[in-house]
Amino acid sequence: MDAPEAVPTVEPTLLVATFAPSGDLRHCNDAWQSVLGTAEAPWALLSEDDRELATASVLEAGKGSLVTNQVVNAHTADRNEPLPVLLNFVPVHGDDKEDHRITAVTISGEVMAEPPSWMISQTQRHRMEALGRMTMGVAHDLNNLLSSLIGHIELLQAKAEREATSDAIQSSLRTIETTAEDGAALIEKLQRYIREDTRKHFGRVSLPDLVEECITITQPYWYNEPRRQGIEIEVEKHLESVPTTMGDASELREVFVNLILNAVQAMPEGGTITFETYTTEQGAAGVRVTDTGVGMSDEVQDNIFEPLFTTKDEQGTGMGLSASYGIVQEHGGDIDVASEPDEGTTFTLTFPPAGDAEAERDSTDTQPTETESVRVLVVDDEEMVRSIVTQLLSLNDHEVDRASSGQEALTMFEQTSYDIVFTDFGMPEMTGAELARQLRTWAPDLPVILLTGYTDTQEAAGEVDDIISKPFKLEELEATIQKYVISA
Repeated sequence: MDAPEAVPTVEPTLLVATFAPSGDLRHCNDAWQSVLGTAEAPWALLSEDDRELATASVLEAGKGSLVTNQVVNAHTADRNEPLPVLLNFVPVHGDDKEDHRITAVTISGEVMAEPPSWMISQTQRHRMEALGRMTMGVAHDLNNLLSSLIGHIELLQAKAEREATSDAIQSSLRTIETTAEDGAALIEKLQRYIREDTRKHFGRVSLPDLVEECITITQPYWYNEPRRQGIEIEVEKHLESVPTTMGDASELREVFVNLILNAVQAMPEGGTITFETYTTEQGAAGVRVTDTGVGMSDEVQDNIFEPLFTTKDEQGTGMGLSASYGIVQEHGGDIDVASEPDEGTTFTLTFPPAGDAEAERDSTDTQPTETESVRVLVVDDEEMVRSIVTQLLSLNDHEVDRASSGQEALTMFEQTSYDIVFTDFGMPEMTGAELARQLRTWAPDLPVILLTGYTDTQEAAGEVDDIISKPFKLEELEATIQKYVISA
């Protein structure tokens, strides 16, 4: 076993203090007061975060735990840079061997000359934790923005249908909607990664429809941009009906978008991308994507799906293909490549068909239901979210009231009865879970539904009837009303 790494120190004098288990300082030596603080404020020269760490460590040791290798930074007046200080917290038991009470906490500290490798690792871990928290916060805000975007797209689609707007406009709206939903799915994937949640959200997917969507989404890349450069790329489609497959539509779109982008890169002088769907002899759903580009050597084909594999001198290879391979494998499918230099490339993908049980369940889930007007209370501290939920539900003639906080919602609830409440989770002063708990004391049978851009909402799971992730669509809101009010 390797010897523990030595901690180099600047000052030989040990920093020593004794605290009561409650956290009150009893004594500290002069060295302590020159580096960390005074007898009245023992942590005065630490940052707020480090003070919280030190105080928590004292209380933990006061309960009997040995707390070691805690690093804080002291900001002394005579130094431009903070001093890293290594602290150890030791619980002290009473003199009576049968008395297990903690009577004091002794702290010893040393000022370090330079951080050892384990401290660097600890700092990096803290930075990653902070980055994760920041990312989750940004993801929450983006989910709110996407809720408004997708909601307004639905409002435009409803208006376009009423006014018989041109097919081109309706098609553009569908493309915008699909792109926004893929953005939401990407955010959700990022949130799942941070939480180390590997669960997938599979549903039935029509591969011909999905290929059509990908062609439309990438049109600026394979049509508009090349034409501006005098390059012509054509797309041919031979999309016959194939068995539906179970999968994550956003991830499968990522696969085909990657294949399209690679095909364009492989045709710097222009060419043709051909899409073909077919059913294999075994009943699987197949898709072929063929380009007339530069092709690949045998060596490139052997490594094309390897992580981090790239080629410098051949365009159109390696971009996203490792990720695409992983996605296809996760869906129980296969992806193969066939190519010759200067002869183009064909990617062949096959996916297992959705089973009868999944098909029957999905068919049942998507059956339209008749709507009835109900009284709804929407609670969210973001005006744009309150507004879009109200407008969407008003399309189906529901009566909707809005509250910007939990307290305002409680005041409104005292004056008006509601059939269902949709509430945000993270709100100032009162969370959605706390609001639900209070509402349940007044109306035990009231359905309370959480609308949230966060994914870590275990706190609320036992307080609400259901959780809908932002961004949401009208059909999700309506299905929830149908389930908890109309069909209840």
